[in-house]
Amino acid sequence: MSTAAVEEKKPEVSPLFKARIAGVLYLVTVLTRILADGVVRDRLVRSMDGAATATNILAHPSLFRLGFAADVIAFASYIALTALLYELLRPVNRSLSLMAAFFSLVACISQAISSVFHLTVLNVLGGEGYLRGFTTEQLQALALLLLKLRAVTYHNIGLVFLGLYCITIGYLIFRSTYLPRAVGALTALAGLAYLPFLWPPLAKSLLPYLLIPAGVGQISLTLWLLIVGLNVPRWRERAAGIDGPRDRGTPRPH
Repeated sequence: MSTAAVEEKKPEVSPLFKARIAGVLYLVTVLTRILADGVVRDRLVRSMDGAATATNILAHPSLFRLGFAADVIAFASYIALTALLYELLRPVNRSLSLMAAFFSLVACISQAISSVFHLTVLNVLGGEGYLRGFTTEQLQALALLLLKLRAVTYHNIGLVFLGLYCITIGYLIFRSTYLPRAVGALTALAGLAYLPFLWPPLAKSLLPYLLIPAGVGQISLTLWLLIVGLNVPRWRERAAGIDGPRDRGTPRPH
């Protein structure tokens, strides 16, 4: 049997199935981010007190490691989510969908780097032999500095690129015809809520209010993908170039 015949018989993965899996991955990302930030770091880290932070971490090392594990799961699931959303939104505009995927990957890389800072704190506080020249107070200050670097890397770099990603996919969803325009608008609004993190003082002053549109936008997309999915016939039309040939760079069939 020829290779072409084998490829013809290869079953196609339904776009509805991809959308549902994307919803699951988005939900996993949201829950692990809540665990890492809302449970682990909010409970253990005191932003202005290195001694209290060190005491909390050393008293709960397993919980602190759980925060690192949650970080890894979050950015791994978001990378997979990015790949699926690229496939689902590519029929609208391939170039914009690819650019959105780039923004998301930069955000994921920033999160991965920030997770390294998180994990290194345990090495600093664990009394490694090469750190014997430092006093306890210096090690505590160094650990707090690493946690602050983690926050800067994640918030002021990662969230900004996440905002650009949400704005771009929000626009694509709005133009798609197979996903609700309202969900696209809310997703883009979530992205706008992340952009103030480019200027930390502004983000800090607006922080309680920024969380509302960011949460509503991403949760609305998560729930829609998970529960409803997408309009498969319209997606197939866009993928075939019937409803958007200019975006795909192919002429309309006669």
